[in-house]
Amino acid sequence: MVYYYIIAGLVIAVDQFTKWLVVHKMEIYEQIPIINDFFYLTSHRNPGAAWGILQNQMIFFYIVTVIVLAGVIYYLHTYARGNRKLSIGLSLILGGAIGNFIDRLFHKEVVDFLDFIIFKYDYPIFNIADSALVIGVILVIIVTFLDEKKRGQA
Repeated sequence: MVYYYIIAGLVIAVDQFTKWLVVHKMEIYEQIPIINDFFYLTSHRNPGAAWGILQNQMIFFYIVTVIVLAGVIYYLHTYARGNRKLSIGLSLILGGAIGNFIDRLFHKEVVDFLDFIIFKYDYPIFNIADSALVIGVILVIIVTFLDEKKRGQA
């Protein structure tokens, strides 16, 4: 079980380190092209959630994050025991949620910097914590779907 907290800790560490680099090495809104017309590092701050919704609603984010963290830890200890993929997915969610929670708690905004243009659509700028959350949620959905499918065949 401790390995899953190590995964969450690694997500938090990489997330916070990359955000620290962006804050200390780039000006706000500075953009560094990595692959022209596809991938840029862009220093951005988001006082809301995905796509900038719910801006400056920090109390709401604090409450929701604490509930999510409690739920993820509960699931990790009850339902994910013995299910490695589910545990990894929950660990990624845990690390991602804590990574963004740290930003909101101490800075009242989230540092974003991964900026992709996909088929001429400038996707909203995101960070490592966001990536971990999305990958974790997708993994949990896949594992849950496969487990339900397996139960239906039994």
